[in-house]
Amino acid sequence: MKKGRQVTMKEIAKKLGISVSTVSRALQNSPELQEATKEKVVAAAKEMKYQPNLLAQSLRRSRSKTLGVIVPEITSHFFASCISGIQDTANARGYNVMICQSNESLAQEKANIKALVSSQVDGLLISLSRETNAFEHLYELYDREHTFVLFDRVQEDIPVSKVTFNDAGGAYQVVKHLLETGSRRILYLSGPEDLYISKKRKEGYLRALKEFGIAEDSSLIKVSDLTTPHTVQLAREILEMQHRPDAVFCMIDPVAVDVLTEWKQLGIRVPQEIALAGFTNNPTSAVVEPPLTTVSQPGYEMGKLAVSHLLDQLDGLASEDPLSIVLETTLVVRNSSQRNPPVHLS
Repeated sequence: MKKGRQVTMKEIAKKLGISVSTVSRALQNSPELQEATKEKVVAAAKEMKYQPNLLAQSLRRSRSKTLGVIVPEITSHFFASCISGIQDTANARGYNVMICQSNESLAQEKANIKALVSSQVDGLLISLSRETNAFEHLYELYDREHTFVLFDRVQEDIPVSKVTFNDAGGAYQVVKHLLETGSRRILYLSGPEDLYISKKRKEGYLRALKEFGIAEDSSLIKVSDLTTPHTVQLAREILEMQHRPDAVFCMIDPVAVDVLTEWKQLGIRVPQEIALAGFTNNPTSAVVEPPLTTVSQPGYEMGKLAVSHLLDQLDGLASEDPLSIVLETTLVVRNSSQRNPPVHLS
C-alpha cells in the first residue's frame, strides 16, 4: 500500500476473506449481520486505519443516473453493436450513457476515465485499448471504490466483473475447420501480444493444431499492430516466406480484409493458393470476394449483459464480488476457406 493512500473496504474484505458488501454492512452496524462478524470487521478497520470515503458515499447516495462507456473505437461495427446493447438496456432502466473512445491509445483511455469520473458517472464500462499494457489507472479506479465492469478486452487480474467471449473456443473452431478442409501450415496473424483477445485466440489456435498432431511453429505466428500499413506489410512477408503457409487465420476481420485486398492486388487466389479466415463477422466480411470465413460475436448481447450487471451492482441486486461472464461464439463458413472436402479425425 502506498504511503498516504487511504485503506479501502475492498482491502478489509480481502484481509478477512469476506465480501465488500459484508464489510459495508458491518461498518454501518447492520442488524442483518451477526455481532461477531461486525466486531471482526470493525477491529480490522481500526487496525488498518480505515477512514470512510465520505465523498464517494455521498456520490453513491445522490445518483447522477449516468453511466460512462469507453471503447477503443466507435466506428467499429462490433463496438457499435456493443454500444447499442448498452444504450438500449441502460435507457430502459432510467440511465443515460456518456460514450468515449480511446482511439486505441492508453493516454486517451486514462484521460477518458478521468473525465467520466469528474462528471460523476455512477459506474463505468471499459474495453481496453490495444496500447494498454500497464494497468495502474484501473487499479486506482478500483482502490477508489468506483464501480466498473470490463468487457471484451479485459485485464484478468483486476478483481472486477468481466464480460468476454469464448475467444479460445472460437479460434479453435475456425482453425479446426481449416485443418478439416486440408490446410496443414496455418499461420496465426495476431494482434498485440498483451491484448487479452490475442492471447486467448492464440490458445485456441494452438489447441486445434495439437489435436491434429501438428507441432507449434513460431515462424507461423506473426504480430500486427492492427493498422492497415503494418498488416499490408505482413501480408507481403507471408507470401515471401520460404515455406509459405497454406492458410492464414487473422485475429480480427479488418486485418483479414486488409490481407485479402493486398493479395488480390498481387494476383494471389484465395482460397486456391492460400485459405483465409478472420474473427468478428463484420458486415464487410460477407461482401468481399471471396466472402470471408469468420467467427460471429453477438456484440449487442455483450453490451446488454455488461450494462445489466453493472446496474445490478449499483442497485444492490448483485453481489459486489466479481463475476466472469463468458458468451459463446459461432463459426461462419464462407468461400475464403473452402479448399477441399472436410477431412475428419479418425
